[in-house]
Amino acid sequence: MRGSMRQRRRGKTDPRSLAVQAIVLALVVAVLGWLLHNLVANLSARNITSGFGFLWDTSGFAISQKLIAFDETSSYGRAFLVALLNTLLVAAIAIPLATVVGVVVGVARLSSNPLVSWLGGAYVELVRNVPLLLQLFFWYFAVLRPLPPPRQSLALAPGVFLNNRGLYLPEPLAGEWTAVLAAVLALVALASLAWRHVAPLIPLPEGWSAAAIGRALRVAAMILVLAVLVSLRLELPAAGGLNLVGGLRILPELVALVLALAIYTAAFIAEIVRGAILSVRRGQLQAARALGLRNWPALRLVVLPQAVRSIIPPLTNQYLNLTKNSSLAAAIAYPDVVSVLSGPVLEQTNRAIEVVVLAMGVYLVLSLTTAGLMSLYGRRHGR
Repeated sequence: MRGSMRQRRRGKTDPRSLAVQAIVLALVVAVLGWLLHNLVANLSARNITSGFGFLWDTSGFAISQKLIAFDETSSYGRAFLVALLNTLLVAAIAIPLATVVGVVVGVARLSSNPLVSWLGGAYVELVRNVPLLLQLFFWYFAVLRPLPPPRQSLALAPGVFLNNRGLYLPEPLAGEWTAVLAAVLALVALASLAWRHVAPLIPLPEGWSAAAIGRALRVAAMILVLAVLVSLRLELPAAGGLNLVGGLRILPELVALVLALAIYTAAFIAEIVRGAILSVRRGQLQAARALGLRNWPALRLVVLPQAVRSIIPPLTNQYLNLTKNSSLAAAIAYPDVVSVLSGPVLEQTNRAIEVVVLAMGVYLVLSLTTAGLMSLYGRRHGR
């Protein structure tokens, strides 16, 4: 009886609590309003224009790393888009690389082989106790900048060259049928995904199987993937004057930034993985071995799936840190959001407030998106 009364009281909204919340909210709004009014008044007193209309003005500068077309006649808004794509490129490469390295090192630290365990521990202690900025300088100034010039490029593989101007790779170019095959592949992939939800609702003729149709769609998708790859043609880099021409060039700034972020973040991910594995009861591993599973199958099929629940929350924090730490690209002149906005855009427009708002908004949106995706993954697979 008393428990039910307490539940009813908890279910009712306390008027005093509502009043306190309303007062606090009003104070916050009032402070924000006063700050905004003060900002507008100070800008007006100094005849400083404000707003984001400058994004449509001509930029007048070039960007070395770009995933979309950009030149001196492009607008500041397009420069912001180029810088945003460069930031996303760093995160898209460094996050999977850091995850793979972190999982391998974390598992290695638990190895029964003392040498492997010691090497994993040495990696973690060395990397995580050296500031990230120093590691970035090491990879850029001590490893990549002293490389030979283009004429003495290091041939890492057929069509793959490394020099002080970057890493040159064969560039895949679309053939005559690439676009058509890619469109058909997209349709088949969507049909395969939709079939999982639609199959139980469609009555099939006798002898037909929903599982067989799903397998056929997946096989068709794999064949189309191979067809798209075959339709591509590779443009190999070749010597041309003082530099290499053709192929795909990856700037040394991008290589140094990705290596520094991935290696640094992997040290923390390794500790997360190690702690999560140790949190799983030892009897689970012993039971897997009793069923005939060896170490790696037992770890992959029994231990790691149970450790995922403990891994996801701290792993999300490391992904967020990696994305935000990519702003250190300004130290080596890699054209990310911070480097472009706080560099040529700010120098030419003097729109400090707008530039800061844009940069903060980018990292806020990226962080919230990453956290949301990881939370969704945790709800679906963390059970």
